[in-house]
Amino acid sequence: MTVDTVRSSPAEAWPLLPLEPWEETCNTLQLWTQIIGKTRLALAPMQNHWWQVPLYVTTRGLGTSPIPHGERAFEVDFDFVEHRLLVRTSDGKTGTLPLVPQTVAAFYQRYLDVLRSLGIGLKIRPVPNEVPNPLPFDKDEVHGSYDPEAAQRFWRVLVQADRVLKEFRGRFLGKCSPVHFWWGSFDLACTRFSGRAAPPHPGGLPSLPDWVTREAYSHECISAGWWPGNGGGPVCEPAFYAYAYPEPAGCPQAAIRPSEASYHPVLREWILPYTAVLGALSPDALLLDFLVSTYETAARLGGWDRAALERAASPRATPARTNPATS
Repeated sequence: MTVDTVRSSPAEAWPLLPLEPWEETCNTLQLWTQIIGKTRLALAPMQNHWWQVPLYVTTRGLGTSPIPHGERAFEVDFDFVEHRLLVRTSDGKTGTLPLVPQTVAAFYQRYLDVLRSLGIGLKIRPVPNEVPNPLPFDKDEVHGSYDPEAAQRFWRVLVQADRVLKEFRGRFLGKCSPVHFWWGSFDLACTRFSGRAAPPHPGGLPSLPDWVTREAYSHECISAGWWPGNGGGPVCEPAFYAYAYPEPAGCPQAAIRPSEASYHPVLREWILPYTAVLGALSPDALLLDFLVSTYETAARLGGWDRAALERAASPRATPARTNPATS
């Protein structure tokens, strides 16, 4: 028997991930994930707010979950332990593609070849979304970096953020998204909804039709998540974020916790630097304080019916006898 291990000490459960050393890999990986995400977009049935298209954090990377293809299903997984892309079908077939330095054009062609070898036909619009000056996937010979150590550290951050966001999600009784990874904006997010319709979103995101954004924000929401940063954007390092749509009056001036967090006037979001979480005595506690404080502030200012939407206590405080698995 062989066992794959990810080498890390307990102190590195939340690993360092400054953007600059791996920015080229980050940009390439975003485009690779868009190719896989657009596979879900092309084949999975429509769900509200485009919930059929994100990826999910797995114990080895990022994955699609099963995608229907006729009477079969298949799933695609980024494995950041063995550094491979794995495609598996419901009838037992498997295809792999190594994650190594290669251009987006090469990755795209090799991925289509793997799908064809498994009897899967795919037609997508081969142009990335939510990136400036997008190059078609089959023409992109610019982006081709892959640092396996950096990619693995990125995934390890996602594992920790996913875990805490799921704890936060469990405290809400209303409509709430899964904790999922958006390949367009390249962030992990969880979104709560008030149940009320929202005004049409103004749109204006790069390389994204406004009607797509309006479906995503058709109802009032408060969203929170983690993002690795963008060298050309207003936040150049990894950070946790939270925001409300529509934004209630008073959010920019509101006091939130912890003290390391602040309101970003350009993004119109609250930002908690990832380095603040790394430096905390209890990273989980600091992050949960941020998530709870920003939600409570936006919900209060937005007039949400919090009594109907929130649990009175954490699920961990619920007696075991109420758990069907233990009763």
